[in-house]
Amino acid sequence: MSVFSRLYTGTGAFDIVGRRKTWYVAFGLLVLICVASIVFRGFNLGIDFTGGTQIQFPANTATAPATVPAVQEVFQKAIGVEPASVQTAGTGPATTVLIRSETLTLPQTITVKQALFDAFGPRGADGVPSANVISISAVSGSWGGQITQQALIALAVFLVLVTLFLTFYFERAMAVAALVALIHDVTVTAGIYSIIGFEVTPATVIGLLTILGFSLYDTVVVFDKVKENTRGLLGLTRRTYAEAANLALNQTLMRSINTSLIAVLPVIGLMIVGVGVLGVGTLADLALVQLVGILAGALSSLLLATPLLVDLKMRDRRFQEQAARVVARRRRAAAASATAAQPVDADGDGPSGAEPDLSDDAELARQLRRERAVAAAASTPARTGKGAHATSRARPSGKVARPTGKRHR
Repeated sequence: MSVFSRLYTGTGAFDIVGRRKTWYVAFGLLVLICVASIVFRGFNLGIDFTGGTQIQFPANTATAPATVPAVQEVFQKAIGVEPASVQTAGTGPATTVLIRSETLTLPQTITVKQALFDAFGPRGADGVPSANVISISAVSGSWGGQITQQALIALAVFLVLVTLFLTFYFERAMAVAALVALIHDVTVTAGIYSIIGFEVTPATVIGLLTILGFSLYDTVVVFDKVKENTRGLLGLTRRTYAEAANLALNQTLMRSINTSLIAVLPVIGLMIVGVGVLGVGTLADLALVQLVGILAGALSSLLLATPLLVDLKMRDRRFQEQAARVVARRRRAAAASATAAQPVDADGDGPSGAEPDLSDDAELARQLRRERAVAAAASTPARTGKGAHATSRARPSGKVARPTGKRHR
């Protein structure tokens, strides 16, 4: 059977839970690297967090096209400092060029403004080039701080509500596993931004909150299947909790892959439009954080949340005893198959002198049916019908005993 056939059939061919130690090591190393980068390298914060200067002018120019590379080159030659970001916004005649940089002094501001007018000649509303259409404003870093503070409050409220929902809808172990997966997704996404050096903007913070819903959705889908497969498991000996959870993962694996793929494709398109068409800006920031978050969320819901759930559940003595019964039944089944060629007893239950495996569900049911049948047969009274009474009153046989019909005197 091919890999795709096993993916679509979901018969438990992929032992994901059985290799959970490997996933723990891999995710642990990834989180450790991300945390180290956040602590020692930090983030490339945009001017919305650090403060700076913003320059804006119409892209309708008279001298030369105001492309992003050309604007960057003019800005750098004018004052010897690279801008933090250059992007275009809007379409058609309403297109504008937006430049963000560190805080500029008044002489630097005047120099940059004149250089931009000389190089591009932006037109005003009347179609005449004018330096007055180039607007320069200061950006305060407090706005980005307020956005971050509100985002952290929203994140805390979200985690509390998620914990309550999972605890009441599923159980405490599932809530803990889902929260660990969510924390992993946030840490890895932030760490990737720190490692690669993506600029962190308010759009990045907002995008980070949006990926939590996707990660939680994928985890809930898997946990719902685990709950279905493990219903009444303590009274059965067919498979352990780990095996039932692994089967649930296989049954939802293709669905998770398809969902993640369908979610990633529009994000990639958004990133292409944001970077290639509109320039590096809000759309690009939003797309980057969503792309990283969706991939991290899909992996954590499959390879981290469910294996962690299994370890939490197996700390319960009831599931440990049930797993021991499963192992014992399988050992007895293997021993029975090895001695299948031995003579059977009179009842035909198996090898002579062998005891039935009462830990096997099917064997237990068969033995119970047999005992009920024997008990029913033993309690049935002997039937004495009319024929029996008639026989006791039957005329004696023989010539002497037969009446002659004559009257004896």
